[in-house]
Parts: sequence; C-alpha cells; structure tokens
Amino acid sequence: MTWLTSKIEQSWKSWSGLSHRQHTCPGVSPAFGGPESMPPRKDQGGLERGSGVGIGLGVVLHECYGGLGEAGSLRWRSRYRPAPLLSASPARALIDEQISIQGHFLPPHSAVTVCAHMHSEDGDLWEAFSHYNTNEDGTVNLSRDHSVGGSYVGCEPMGLMWSLQPAPGAREGLRLKKKNTEAPYVVNLSLFEGHFTPSDGATGVGRSAGPLAVSTVERWYMTPGVRRIDIRQNGIVGTLFLPSGPGPFPAILDLWGMGGGLVEYRSALFASRGFASLSLAYIGHKDIPGPLNTRNVGIDYLRSAYHLLQDRPEVCGERVGVIGLSFGVFMSLQIATQPDLKVTSRYWRFDEQGYVSFREVSLPNNIHPENRVKLENLTCQILWIVGEDDFSCASIENANEIEEALRSAGKAQLFTRLSYPGAGHLIEPPYSPNARTSLWTVKPKKLITLWGGHLAPHAAAQENSWNKMLHFLDCNLRG
Repeated sequence: MTWLTSKIEQSWKSWSGLSHRQHTCPGVSPAFGGPESMPPRKDQGGLERGSGVGIGLGVVLHECYGGLGEAGSLRWRSRYRPAPLLSASPARALIDEQISIQGHFLPPHSAVTVCAHMHSEDGDLWEAFSHYNTNEDGTVNLSRDHSVGGSYVGCEPMGLMWSLQPAPGAREGLRLKKKNTEAPYVVNLSLFEGHFTPSDGATGVGRSAGPLAVSTVERWYMTPGVRRIDIRQNGIVGTLFLPSGPGPFPAILDLWGMGGGLVEYRSALFASRGFASLSLAYIGHKDIPGPLNTRNVGIDYLRSAYHLLQDRPEVCGERVGVIGLSFGVFMSLQIATQPDLKVTSRYWRFDEQGYVSFREVSLPNNIHPENRVKLENLTCQILWIVGEDDFSCASIENANEIEEALRSAGKAQLFTRLSYPGAGHLIEPPYSPNARTSLWTVKPKKLITLWGGHLAPHAAAQENSWNKMLHFLDCNLRG
C-alpha cells in the first residue's frame, strides 16, 4: 500500500547529444530532449529510421531502375526481401514511459517470439518472453497485437518490462531495486522465429538458429539536469533530488518501509517529473546510530527532515507533501497528525508457512494505543492506495478504519481511496516487475517475506495509480 549531487555524467550527455535546449534526437523521449512526436523516416529501401536502435541481422541489397522518380528522387527496387527488423522507440526513456516495440519485414501470418532480458546491478539475469503471430503485412506491433502465450497474454504494450522475472536457476528471493539512479537499466530485446520458451535452452525452436533481429532500450529514473545531493545534516540521513532549473519547486518527503537503507529511485523519478524529493533513511543505515535492524529514531527525526526540506532555497516551503510505502505509510500519518511517536520493537511475525508477515501486527486492533493515529488532527488530503492481494499487511482493514474515522470526524472529504484487485503490497512506479516474495534478511538467519500480487493486475495497478498519484500531487502541491 502507498500513501501519498550530481548531474548525470557529462559524457553521457555528450554521447546522446543532449543539452538544456531542445534537440530533435530520434529515438529519445521528450524527457531526454527528444521531440514530442517524430514519425519514422524511411530510406530508399523502405527501412524505418528514427525509431530506436533496432538492428536487422542481414544485408539489404537494392538496384536502381527507371531513372529519377518524382521530385528528382531515385526509385529503387529490392532484389531481396529486407532483413527482419526489431525497433524500440524511444530507445532512451524514463522508467514510467511507454515504448513502442515493433517487428518488421517478417513472413505474413507467422509465429514469432519476442524476448527481453537484462542484468540487475547485482548481476542476476531477469527475462520475459511472449508469443505473437505476425499480420498479413509481415509486422508485429506490441502496442496493437495480442500475445497468445508466454510471460503474459493479451495486448500489453509494456508486458515485456513488467513481466520480467529472475531466470530459471536464479538465487532465491530476488527483488529488482535500483541502486544507482544515475545509470539506466539496459534491456536487450530479441525477435525469434516460432513460439518457444527461453528456458528450453539451445534446443528451443528458433533459439538454436539465433535471433532474427535485436534491439536495446535504456530505462532511466533520472533525466539530464536532475541534481542528486547527499544529505548528512543535523543527524538527517537522506538523498535530495532536485529538478532541472532554479525553482522553487513543490517537494515530497519520500519514506520507504522496514526493509531499511536508503531507497532513492522513486525520488529520482519524482524529480524528473518536476518535484524536489528527499528520500529519507530511518532504519538499517550505517550513518544512523544504533543497531541496523532497529528503528532508533522517533517523530522528532521525521519532523526535522520535513523542515529541512521546507527550508531548502530550491523548495516552495508551503507546498511539501509526504509519500510512504509499507511502514512508511504509518510514518507519514504520524508526521501529519501527531506530536509524538512511541518506538516499539514489535515489527513482524511469521505466518504458518514461515514467511515474515506484518499483517497481524498492522491490524487496527493490534496497534499500540500510543501509536494510534489521531485522525481528528488531520488537515491535509490523503490518497490511500490499496492492493487487495496484499499478503504483507492489513491494507484493506486500515483503509476502512481511516475512512470511517474521518467520516465520523466530519472530514470524509480529505480521504481518497484507490483499490486494486489482484495487486500486492509493493505498488511501485509503472512497468516495474512485481516480486510476490523476496528475501527479507540473511542475518541471523535467512528470512523470506510474502508481498502478494499477481503480475498482470499488479502491473495495471501500478500504471493507473502512478498517473493518479501525479495528478493528486499536481492538484495539491501545484494548484
């Protein structure tokens, strides 16, 4: 459930040809300096250009005939059918932006498999694949056509991204979490003949012959010009992301859950969307005094971080919001409603399968009386996002409790609920792969936690809730 420094390497910008002025770079999203709309150009052989970094594995041979065509252009005729082409556009875009993936110059009404694979920053291989049948014109378009099998089915333009899962034989309990926000995820796309499963290995149909065509896309959390600043001030530990430009900007204090550490990628994406954002560590960080597995800070720490953000010259101090995921939801409500916060060590229990679970301790009746949120003090708008397949905590029960308490206090207008069947606990930015379970800790022993969520409905929830969250922030922090 969710409630609402440095620049990117200059060498990267030089390579991509980007600067603060607008460029018409093909294959680059508007957020990275590309044009708002650039229809693909065709060369004389009919190959599309300006649509990403698709590569056809073959050579196209042409011969000139008939002299000059209209407007003095040469007319060409192909001796051979053009080599298959896999295009992905834009080839460089933010993680929450859709890309268009298309295959061209294929036999009509033929079976093909489109695969995606990438390595996490820890070196683990993630992959997804889907089966398609080409149209009568020999094309396949993931924004138009329906997958008939594989990691997902149906018309899912970004299915190859949100359905990425650890490859067979991977380590147990993997979850995809970006650490270095100044570098992209690099996703390799491949187009194969026939319908097959990548885990079939070298004997899989089409795999032994190699791909017909390949392409590569970069998925970023930071646009050029976003500034990343380490914060170690008055005991506050965090990372501040500032949008390009002088400001002042509306701002967001970004709180994550009991997994601890400093999680930056959501704040980087907020800054890319025009909000200053401070990702705050409050447990499990080496720069916070005390045991790593214990929350050693209280409400004063949270409020100090909030005021630090307000006081930044780049921030519009009257337009600061708070977003929390998991335990960060509770912390967010505490900031908004209460003058004090009791620190307790009773964070989780184990379910009957031995998974770490917060569900029992998060039930409204099991919350410590001193930690119950004083909702009568609430004066700001709340957007409450619920995954109805949340196996980690009591999302629905808490939403019901808060909605009823605000109605009784005459403040029902402050509460907006978004509820998603089939979605789990970890509702993150769009097209992020969901982990139904993941490793919680390895010391003193290895523990696995159960988050819940099924791939397709969880992906739909992430896309819908992110767009509504940005609208909510625009209305309440910019309006």
